[in-house]
Amino acid sequence: MIEPTREDLLACLRVDRWASEVAARAYGSLLELERAAVSAATPLTPEEIDEALAAHPRIGERRDGDDAESRFSRSEQVASASGDEALASRLADGNRAYEQRFDRVFLIRAAGRSREEIVAELERRLANEDAVELAEVADQLRGIALLRLRATYGEVAA
Repeated sequence: MIEPTREDLLACLRVDRWASEVAARAYGSLLELERAAVSAATPLTPEEIDEALAAHPRIGERRDGDDAESRFSRSEQVASASGDEALASRLADGNRAYEQRFDRVFLIRAAGRSREEIVAELERRLANEDAVELAEVADQLRGIALLRLRATYGEVAA
């Protein structure tokens, strides 16, 4: 049985409503928990997206601290690190352009992606209409939450 805690859930997706809804019961398997988590996060309101984004640093920046969210963030971004100065400059420029365009930090599931892939996605998403981009951000948040749920509860379910 998996009995998720609000604290663990908030480290996966910092949305109070979602964490309360998912923590309200126990789950017989990780798959059951994942399905409930996605269902509770679909849709996320614009306010909930802002709530969740407040817990995420810019891509390419490190989040300080030793809490679960900080540890997740550092491990998710480490694989995409690059010593390429031109690429780092494109990322910094893209982050600034994105924040000016959408008034929020750029969010992408960094785990498993190279820095080149991340920058290409950032540049592509700059052309999105507002509603399309908001939907992409919500989808990325759900994807990140699932990865973090698996990291947190995967061994419990085994």
